[in-house]
Order: sequence, then C-alpha cells, then structure tokens
Amino acid sequence: MISRTALSAIFTLALMIVPAMAQQAPDGNAHPETQSVTMTADQVVNPFGQPVASTMTIEQKAAFAEAVDLSPLEETTLFHNGRVKILSTLARETISRLTGKTKHFDLIVEKNPDGSTKSVEKIKYDPMFSLFDIMIDPLYYFDKPLIGINYLPLRSAILNEYEMDPANANASFNREGWLKTGMVSPLMVNRYTNAALAKYENSEPFQAAVRKLDGAARLFTNSIGNLEVVAPAAQNDPWAHLGALPDGTPARVAASQLAQSWRDGDAAGVNSAAQALADALAQINPQTQQAASPGLEALYNKANAFEWGLWFYLFSLVALILAFGTGRKTLATIGVVLLFIALAFHGFGFTLRSLIAERFAIQNQFESMTGLSFFAAIVGTGLMLWKKQWLFGAAAAGTGFLILITATTTGIPGEHIEREAAILNTSVLLKYHVTTVLTSYGLITLGFIVSLFYLGTYYGAKFFGSQATTAGGPSLASGALGHLDSDDTDKPMGLQRTLKDLDTATMTVLQLAFWTLGVGILLGAWWADHSWGRWWAFDPKETWALVTWIVYLIVIHVRMTGLKNRGLTTAWLSVSGFIVMLWTYFGVNLLLPGLHAYA
Repeated sequence: MISRTALSAIFTLALMIVPAMAQQAPDGNAHPETQSVTMTADQVVNPFGQPVASTMTIEQKAAFAEAVDLSPLEETTLFHNGRVKILSTLARETISRLTGKTKHFDLIVEKNPDGSTKSVEKIKYDPMFSLFDIMIDPLYYFDKPLIGINYLPLRSAILNEYEMDPANANASFNREGWLKTGMVSPLMVNRYTNAALAKYENSEPFQAAVRKLDGAARLFTNSIGNLEVVAPAAQNDPWAHLGALPDGTPARVAASQLAQSWRDGDAAGVNSAAQALADALAQINPQTQQAASPGLEALYNKANAFEWGLWFYLFSLVALILAFGTGRKTLATIGVVLLFIALAFHGFGFTLRSLIAERFAIQNQFESMTGLSFFAAIVGTGLMLWKKQWLFGAAAAGTGFLILITATTTGIPGEHIEREAAILNTSVLLKYHVTTVLTSYGLITLGFIVSLFYLGTYYGAKFFGSQATTAGGPSLASGALGHLDSDDTDKPMGLQRTLKDLDTATMTVLQLAFWTLGVGILLGAWWADHSWGRWWAFDPKETWALVTWIVYLIVIHVRMTGLKNRGLTTAWLSVSGFIVMLWTYFGVNLLLPGLHAYA
C-alpha cells in the first residue's frame, strides 16, 4: 500500500511537471516601462548652452570635482519616470544606469621612465558632479570609460573591434585595463557596436546586452532632457523643462552662469551659481514641490540604511557564533545588541521607502527582498526572546545579511523607486497576501539556517567522535540553545539532548513557515479573485508556491511516521524546501513568464 508520504511526493512531482496554462494577462498587469530619458536633446533648449571641446585633464577634473559643492541642488524636485523625485536621486539613477556602478570613476596612471605602470589611483566622483559634468562637458567623456557593460562577451567584442581598427594602430591601449573597468567609451559604442553585433547576431543574450547598451548610450546623449525641474501650479499639471523658462528669468540666468563657470574651471563661480539656481527653482510654485517630501528622499539617499543594516547583521552573526563557540555570554549580549541595531537600520530604510513611494514597499523584486528579510528578522528575534535561545537570533542575523547583501549588490530589478503595475493597487488584500508570503519565505530561510546547526552538530559528532562533544559539536550547539556561562559549563549537554533541542527549534520555525505560507496562498487566491476575476490559474508562481508548501506538508507528515531518525530527515527536508523556495522566489520571477512578472 502506498504511504501518504509517497502520495504527497507523487502529487508534488505531478505539479512540477504540469505546464502552466497559457495566460492572457489582465489589463494593468504589465509593469510600467522604465523611461530613463524624458525628452531627447533635440526636443529641449539646452539651458547650459552647446558643449565645447573639453580642456581638462583627468588630474584637473579630479581637483575641480573636489572643490565643487552642488549640495544646494540635491533636494531640487523634478518629474522623471512617472513620479516626482529629487535631483540627487536622478543623479544616482543616471550614473547607475550609465556605468553599472554607484559612482563613476577615473583612473590616474603614473608611469615609470621605461613606460611601465608605476601606480594607478582610482578617483571616484559624487553622482551629482558626474551628472552635471556629463550635461555640461560631455566631450570630456567621449573617449573615456563611462558606459558599463556587464555582459563580458559584448565588452570583449567591442574592444576587439577597437584594436583591429587601423585608425587606432598608434594609440596607446591597455586592453586588460579597459576590461577591468567594466566600461567602454561612448566613442567605442558609437563606432564598433554594430560590427560586434554582426558577428553575434544569432545570440539572444548578446542582442539583449546590445539593447541595454543602446539605452545607456541614449541616456548619455540625452541626459539633459531629464531636467523637468519647473514645478506646475497644480499638483496634477505637467512639470516643465528648465530650458522652457524664458531667457532672463533667474533660473535660466543661474544655469547659464553655472555652465560658464564649469567650463572655465571656476569652482567658486559654480558654487555660487548652484546656490542661485536652487533658490530660483525653489521659488517656483513651492507648494507643489513640498508635496513631494524632498527632505525625506534626501534622507533615504544619504542614510544607506539597508547597507548599514546588512553589515550590522553580519557583525551580529559573527558575535553570536563566537559566543556559541566560546560559551561567553558577553559575546552573546553584544550579538543581540548588534542585531537590534541592524533591525533599526533595516526598519528605518523600509519605512522611508514606503513613505517616499506612497505605498507599502513590497511591490517589486528589490522591495520584496528587503521586506522578506525584515519580516524574517523580526520573527527570528521574537523567537529568540520568547525561547531565550540565541540560535534564533543568529538565524535572524544570517537571514538579514544574506538577503540584504544579495538585494543591494547583484542588480536585482526594482532598486530605484518607480511606478508599479496598476493591478497591484486594485485591492488592499495585496499587502496582506504579499507580506504573509514573504514572511513565510523568511521563516523558511530561518529554518534552513537552524537546520544547518542540526546537520553540523550531527555530522560533527559522527565524524569527529567524542571531540565534537567537548569542542565543536554539542558545546557549540548548546551555546546556541542559550546555555552560556551557566553553572554546569563543565558538563555540556549530551549529544542526543542537544540534537533533540535543535530538532525542536527547527520544527518551531518550519511549522510557522507551513501555516504562514498556506495562509499566504489562500490570501493570494482571494486577491486574485478581486483583481483578475479568478481564484486560481495555474500561473507558474501560483503552482510553485503550492509545490513549496507541499514540501513542508511532507515535513509535517514525516513527523507522524515511525522513521528512526526524524530529526535528520527533517533537517534535510528543510534544506530541500529552502532550495525549492529559492526557485519559486527567484527562478520563477526572473526566468518564467507569467501573471506575476511584475514581482
């Protein structure tokens, strides 16, 4: 007779191989297209005048950037890509899309008398400086690394075409140096992209990289078109471009003075004109500008709360692991304090983003990751305080660190605050559905980390024998379970008791994950009925969320069987469930088409 475990496994396999039915996406389901350029350069009057040949060397540019102060313009409001934002945000987004990095940089190379490289100094520029420099002095960048290409075959192909061009035969060219920058020059893009594409025209990844490169090149050429900084009289009226103001108005005069001082290398003149331009723009319909909360967005940009949070999570994790290994309660206390600091930064960033976006910030991949890690860390910290077992704190810190560092360093879609799919605003049920599901994914990650403690203890004792009982095995896990600086430190917990307590901790988290994910799926069906007019459509995201839930249904079922080592089986199923969850969360979102493409 087939057991219920086998039936569950067969049902899971059947769901995994059932193809998603062809879906007709409802109106409003598509994610709004990102518009990096509002208007092209030929559609606007350039308030900075026509570019002239650049006369600055790299060293002079670096010194000039050091002396320039554009801070008065940072909170200047403008309209771009569907929302009102501030100029410093536009600068960060522009440089990120151009270079693929948070800041643009130049390399100052010092040579030895024999021509070999003596030293290389990297000069990083503030995004505000880079944005204005690209608009006022674009010819400086024409032959310098500026446009980032993450796809190495395309970058190599363009550099190959440059090297093979007879016109560059006598040029000094360091191919390895260019490859390491991750960028090419606008000149290379203009002259050699088509030739490179012709050799790889049948490669879809190559074509996709070229399309992205083309977008970056257009942004370089037309970045001036994004200066819609003239606020309207009414909030729903369109914003106007700086160049649309009449000649002789204070803002146009200040912009002209700014450009002239910039080309003259007069930093003091630039600083004075920047202040004048900021003051002139602030006086144009200030009531509309203040409605956008520019100070709040400036704080979000400067705080870098998610980055600070991930490092405090890491420090907390290290401190708690050291506490487990050494048995010192002082280290555990430090780890817990650092965990609360990390939570404070994380929550601060999440709250600010929600206020700026004017919605609960869980509506794209980046936001869902920052939300997932925040909800999971809160639950893990709550379990730590309730159970008085530092293991849960370590799991919370590990979850927060791993997810935040992935979100902030891997180019996950949605990092910039933008418009979201209209379908996401059809029902308040969305935030309950998504928050519940994200919390369950966080709990699955917590359970995975706790299971690693179980597996480490089990196999450590198995392979290292009695040494694991007094050194790296149960003593470590015992500390993780809260037994630090106790009166019986000379009598560590036995292996079986330690494994039993670790198994209990694992099941505490996995049962929470099971019920939370189940409720989240039901809420999702309810929301789908409100928004799409159907409860279930075998969309890939729906199907794989159910598959993930069934894995944990199997975990619950295993606990009711007579298996000899249920704890070990549970730990490995937890690891398997975590892998399935990663596919559901990342693979389905990024690789499979479906109704949840916006997520």
